[in-house]
Amino acid sequence: MAASDLGMPAPGRKFRPDVHVPDWKGPYRKYDLIKEVTIAFVAVVILTVIFAVIFSSPDDHPITLQQWATSAPLDFEQTAITELDGTSGTAGYGPPYTHATGSSQYIGPVSLEQLAGVTLPINTAEDFVIRPLSTLPGTTAVHDALLTFKEASPAQQQSWMKAFEDAVQKGSANGTSVSIPKGSYGPVGTMMTGLLSMAQSGALDGALISSKQFYTTDYTNVLLFLADGSYLGNIAQNRHLLGEQWGMMNETGSYPGQAWLWLYTMWYQIQPFASSSNADALVWGLMMVLSLLLLFVPFIPGLRSIPRGVKIYRLIWRRHYSSMRMQQKRPTSHAA
Repeated sequence: MAASDLGMPAPGRKFRPDVHVPDWKGPYRKYDLIKEVTIAFVAVVILTVIFAVIFSSPDDHPITLQQWATSAPLDFEQTAITELDGTSGTAGYGPPYTHATGSSQYIGPVSLEQLAGVTLPINTAEDFVIRPLSTLPGTTAVHDALLTFKEASPAQQQSWMKAFEDAVQKGSANGTSVSIPKGSYGPVGTMMTGLLSMAQSGALDGALISSKQFYTTDYTNVLLFLADGSYLGNIAQNRHLLGEQWGMMNETGSYPGQAWLWLYTMWYQIQPFASSSNADALVWGLMMVLSLLLLFVPFIPGLRSIPRGVKIYRLIWRRHYSSMRMQQKRPTSHAA
């Protein structure tokens, strides 16, 4: 049997501890792998349960349109009229919901949102106000108001909506009802009152998450409607969930969340990303570049050799290399 078949260098060749593997001459010790795995598994399970009890996130109840309309009815109506007249945040968001371009972000001259296009089309007036109101049973006043609104000219509709939006800004909340100054807003006032009552009953939540599928899991419309108002944002601020405080790494109750996202959220705190209107797109682009660099590290000359030049691995495996040096100093004989 040749020496090279044993993993040793051929006669006259220098021994290399990182390539050649000499025969083990030291002592042997029994090792029960099944026992070790079982002990480790049980220990991890126990620690997981203990840490989950002590450090797990609180189970907060979801925020609903019913809760919003009951707790802050004025904010609800102020938001609802912007959904109807198309001036809400969702109406002007752009892709993937609308064709607006005012909120698009760019990497150089390219807008990734516009390239992807509108994949989840939303008409806030129709989807958030008109269609839900048309499903209300036994509300003749609301249906008549809807019919009057639909039959009016676009100019007349805009006049009514503008008058109501101005009036509701001067309104006040009395418990779960809203009082606003009288104005020439035609059927819009009845429509908004009907939508508020619908939301407070919980029916609007169901109308906005209706789905043809057996399981209803698409809450996109509800979340967008909530996000357009101030109610959800105020709760998020009180719980330290805004981006300028903790960003994506925070959970409800100030519990630390997805710690592995620290590298992503870090860029939002430094310039030029912190003050850029294209921060989301720029941070995404930077993370894609860093991810590609990490993916192709084994193929990039110079970069792939950094660990070999730094030799941190020798510090980690210092006992191994120490034993290899001892083995080299011992006289050995190998069969040819």
